[in-house]
Amino acid sequence: MAKYNITERKEKEAAYRTLVSPTLMDELKEKILNVIVMQKKYKDKTYSAKRLAEDLGTNTRYISAVVNVKFHMNYTSFINKYRIEEAMSILVDKRYQDLRIEEVSDMVGFSNRQSFYASFYKIMGITPKEYKVQHVVRQPKSKKKSK
Repeated sequence: MAKYNITERKEKEAAYRTLVSPTLMDELKEKILNVIVMQKKYKDKTYSAKRLAEDLGTNTRYISAVVNVKFHMNYTSFINKYRIEEAMSILVDKRYQDLRIEEVSDMVGFSNRQSFYASFYKIMGITPKEYKVQHVVRQPKSKKKSK
């Protein structure tokens, strides 16, 4: 059994994917990227595919189809990818070096530590703590001169 109980999913071809025209698919792809990435909605713990569909004036099947076809993943994996990318930046940023891993997890939109660790491990192959240790160069503490 793999660490964090991550199992590979089998690819299934959903019939509704072919119902979305290529033009509409490209249009929705750009709109999805604008909302999720540019507006940083991935940081919102409650921002679901349903809310995204409502914001874009479409339905969740279309959102799902576009994310599957254009990004080759499901909606949750798509959102978590951006959360993990931001977490990686925060973990190595000197300004945030005193934050606990749980605080970083919360900042990027994860609801709990377990889902953060599982997603991070799935994408990076190491835990957030291991990533931080590997990428943060600790500054040696300066010794005070005695008189």
